[in-house]
Amino acid sequence: MLAHTRFFRCLSLSLCLFLLLFFPLSASVLAAPAANGFTSDAPSAIVMEASTGTILYEKEADQKRPPASVTKIMTLLLIFDAISSGQISLQDTVTVSEHAASMGGSQVFLEVGETQTVDTMIKCIAVASGNDACVAMAEHISGSEEAFVQKMNARAAALGMKNTHFVNCCGLDADEHYTSSRDIALMSRALTTSYPQIFTYTTIWMENITHVTRRGSSEFGLTNTNKLIRQYEGATGLKTGSTSKAGFCLSATATRNGVSLISVVMGCNNAKERVSASAALLDYGFSVCQVFTDSRPPALKAVPLSGGKKERVACRYEKDFSYVTTQTIDPHKIKKKIMLKKNLQAPVKKGQSLGTLNYYYEGKPLGKVSVLASETVKKATYGDYFQLLLRYL
Repeated sequence: MLAHTRFFRCLSLSLCLFLLLFFPLSASVLAAPAANGFTSDAPSAIVMEASTGTILYEKEADQKRPPASVTKIMTLLLIFDAISSGQISLQDTVTVSEHAASMGGSQVFLEVGETQTVDTMIKCIAVASGNDACVAMAEHISGSEEAFVQKMNARAAALGMKNTHFVNCCGLDADEHYTSSRDIALMSRALTTSYPQIFTYTTIWMENITHVTRRGSSEFGLTNTNKLIRQYEGATGLKTGSTSKAGFCLSATATRNGVSLISVVMGCNNAKERVSASAALLDYGFSVCQVFTDSRPPALKAVPLSGGKKERVACRYEKDFSYVTTQTIDPHKIKKKIMLKKNLQAPVKKGQSLGTLNYYYEGKPLGKVSVLASETVKKATYGDYFQLLLRYL
């Protein structure tokens, strides 16, 4: 009897080894859930800490999917790029073309020849998801929607959006118009960190605009398509999207206790599921994410300089240091060390790197912040040296 039992034990063990060797389980099947067992209900999802880009959770995040009106995040990014470069301003007047006015889907019913300011057009896009406003802005910036879409794809490539290709600027379903949850998070981060003023638009719940046409003027109400703004504490944006092909999508942003997150869901079955899946992602992100921000770095002294009109150059930190972790850390154990360039020679330009402030936790590096020159110091001339000599005579 004992020998019989041993035989079956050996047989079972051999069978298990055979299955593991010749039929390994796929990575997708064995995809490890988050540490606390969290799994998103959305077909494709991701949550990112905004300041550093740290990914806190992902599910099928590189799967190519139609994004619907979430496309407009890239449109808004290019609009703010144009404002930042001085190409356009918020007060510029935008004239609506026949092509822009003919857009289907979500719209604010702009008419051919109607004019609105850039500021109003941004509201129409960010709040009401107006396709007509998107195309009008694309034509205003690039001359045509086609030329603007080329800029969209170039910007996407520069951001490292490897699974993205745009065909239009508003997100209407089209062949070869796709992106991924990860790529949406990347462009959402670019928009919100480079141009935080976008939140003054994406947090508007309701606002009226005025249509002025040949028939006279009329009020039109904009209502935010992102219901998370009213339903989730700390929600700040960002953009919804839905079509029959894309399902229901949302790039959501929220901030609590100094932590800013970006969550993306794609392919949800309905608007309610989109909101609940986004809220769950954000809840998870806030539960595991801890951000250390050093708002009081060591005071900087002017850096010694040789061969300049001044003997020292004033300096500053490029930014506050932030470190994101899913582990509990003791801020008192974080060590800081300023490392400046030696034998610095003039000339020095304002903004030039002079060194770094390095951070360590229990002997391991956490990151660093650049130390920059806060002024320009030109190279000394013979006249400068002569004036210096006279001071000592």
